[in-house]
Amino acid sequence: MSFDGLGLSQSLVNAVLEKGYETPTPIQAQAIPAIIEGRDVMAAAQTGTGKTAGFTLPLIESLAKGQRAKNNQVRALILTPTRELALQVSENVEEYAKHSDISSFVVYGGVKINPQMQRLRRGVDILVATPGRLMDLHNQNALKFDTLEVLVLDEADRMLDMGFIHDIKRIISKLPAKRQNLMFSATFSDDIRALAKGLINDPVEISVAAKNTTAKSVTQSVYAVDKARKTALLSHLIRTNEWQQVLVFSRTKHGANRLVKQLERDDIVGAAIHGNKSQGARVKALDGFKNGEVRVLVATDIVARGLDIVELPHVVNYDLPNIYEDYVHRIGRTGRAGATGHAISFVTSDDAADLYGIERFIGELIPRAKEPGFEPTQGVPERDLDARPIAPKKPKKAKQPFNKPKSDNSKPNSKKPNNGGNGTGPRRGGSGKKPDANKAGGEQAQNPWAKRQSVSGSGQRRRRPDNSGSQGNS
Repeated sequence: MSFDGLGLSQSLVNAVLEKGYETPTPIQAQAIPAIIEGRDVMAAAQTGTGKTAGFTLPLIESLAKGQRAKNNQVRALILTPTRELALQVSENVEEYAKHSDISSFVVYGGVKINPQMQRLRRGVDILVATPGRLMDLHNQNALKFDTLEVLVLDEADRMLDMGFIHDIKRIISKLPAKRQNLMFSATFSDDIRALAKGLINDPVEISVAAKNTTAKSVTQSVYAVDKARKTALLSHLIRTNEWQQVLVFSRTKHGANRLVKQLERDDIVGAAIHGNKSQGARVKALDGFKNGEVRVLVATDIVARGLDIVELPHVVNYDLPNIYEDYVHRIGRTGRAGATGHAISFVTSDDAADLYGIERFIGELIPRAKEPGFEPTQGVPERDLDARPIAPKKPKKAKQPFNKPKSDNSKPNSKKPNNGGNGTGPRRGGSGKKPDANKAGGEQAQNPWAKRQSVSGSGQRRRRPDNSGSQGNS
């Protein structure tokens, strides 16, 4: 099948061909005709599947047949969880709409709001936005939704993960009831379906690939290494193999900054992008990486979700991800659009359990590799793959308060435990101070709220999160 058979105008087809794409991906082949027909769509698709073109192309096609946006009005709204993804989607819209008179604009936090307000006065056909900045602009009467025709939620699962659910609901409440709704998500979780229930009308459901599927075009390998020698191994591999463009994942923002400084001491130009970086710094780092000025881009998971780098050859997991599914998203940055790629993971003996969990999640063993001179003091051996399916995440049970003592049986002088609340039940956190280490054991025995809660049976192993993408950064 070619793009000519999907109902797109010749000008749009030409724009696609000019980008070097000749055959639609499965998500594009299914989504484009349905969206042009005006149907609501729920699509489960990961990054790297061509999903962005899957909704931007038919969106441009449909809007081109109507009147241009009036002052302060928006005809189509695309919501994304991060600034990076918003910029990437906006760039795609501009490239595909270059042969039409469709106008587009992107708004996000971290930059001055006044220039955005001034641009919106003229109206815009397609607006790409992060939820936080969109709410700010609407509260200042900078834009209106009276003539809105289409709402797109891109990476809806990540928006919920980042806590945007209340912003999304407030935004939806301000939109016209009669509109087309398009939802794209990596998975159709219970939370996503709950959101869709009051949003999507008789949708066309599309599912492209299982969430734990890794691309066959990506060669994966694991290097067992001592923690203290990870940076030295990375520098060695870059220099020995003459890698010119490497995307490296760090679990924390501070770790990303530290790694860049260490690489620079080895005369390897690097840059870090994460939630603490300004928008200008992020754009500068990404542009430098794309044009070859920056050899190594070190990123955290949140900001890297929206990156789209053509023919990226190498991805390195300097730290394994907090969540197994993020491994699939990470290595999906390479081996795209018919190109091949290489994904490398550095694993210490302390990371063995995480590695085995990832292998179980993706359903395959990742080959081990060795580099002479970097042998670890304690290796990470292969083991038989645990083929048991990972059980779905169980719904959380409602928290039960402590039973109140019966007043007629309680003694007047009896001392009640202080739970930091108002007497109706325990309050998590109490005074907000960390408990005395010497009293921790006793508090856990008295107060079950003090126990650490574990996530089990979900295929996800959680650690302390890296808050590199927060609502305040939108």
